[in-house]
Amino acid sequence: MAFLLVSAYLLLTHTQGAPVENGPLLEILKSQVGLFSNKSEHYSAQVRPPGTSRRIPQTIIIGVRKGGTRALLEMLDIHPNIVVAATEVHFFDWDENYVKGLDWYRSLMPFSYGNQITIEKTPGYFTSPQAPERIHDMNSSIKLLLILRDPTERVISDYTQVYYNRVESHKPVQLFEDIVIKNGALNTKYKAIQRSLYDVHMEKWLKHFSLNQIHIVDGNTLIKDPLPELQKVERFLNLPSRIMSSNFYFNQTKGFYCIRNDGRERCLHESKGRPHPLVNNTVLEQLYSYFREHNAKFYRMVNHSFDWH
Repeated sequence: MAFLLVSAYLLLTHTQGAPVENGPLLEILKSQVGLFSNKSEHYSAQVRPPGTSRRIPQTIIIGVRKGGTRALLEMLDIHPNIVVAATEVHFFDWDENYVKGLDWYRSLMPFSYGNQITIEKTPGYFTSPQAPERIHDMNSSIKLLLILRDPTERVISDYTQVYYNRVESHKPVQLFEDIVIKNGALNTKYKAIQRSLYDVHMEKWLKHFSLNQIHIVDGNTLIKDPLPELQKVERFLNLPSRIMSSNFYFNQTKGFYCIRNDGRERCLHESKGRPHPLVNNTVLEQLYSYFREHNAKFYRMVNHSFDWH
């Protein structure tokens, strides 16, 4: 069956000379053999459609961890001129991957047509000391996407992910307050807090890229009203407007927006949107106070302010 589907698709694309954008045949192929599917982790097994190639990403979602990178990637995948890498590659932040070279990196990308942009996302890039220079060495004119949310909310979300991972692995867990507060003071060495120092990390990126190469997506807005943020990304990437309000619906059970495309509906993985712990108000105020100065510095760096505490 898969062979027949591939044959039909190859015949159709050979005849038309272009991808069948979001057509039913393409959707069947996606589900049968993984063509262009961001669900497939085995790109080496893909059948290469005529006129396509694996290409180095022209755009990278560089972070931030627990900022909404998966939601952003899934939503952008709606666009017919975008193809996305299946997994977080960690090429520029993990030395053991970086030494494998660009050919290895390219081999992990999906096939794409000339009118399509390949996007990969690895949230660890934003906080990596090596990633800015390494990405610049690869392509100094690349466009970067950075999705951020309220720094305190991000810290709590970061803790929540680790908490559930430890529970599922039957490992001991600690209360949020016991990690964040040490000897009566804020534990600023806590990695989750360090990751939320957006100004510190952004300074490293601006040493290698101009501000107009980095588009910042408001993660707090994206989860409440996706379309305006995605339209800004379309304009930043010089893509025709193809993502519409009809591509989203609010799932009352999950409490966030899910995706509707070509008659199919899908939501983010169940690990997304997990309930956060209730945090002591005094601890919250300490976090708000600590991040306030860093936030103000970040706003000045990017010439834009956000509705963060």
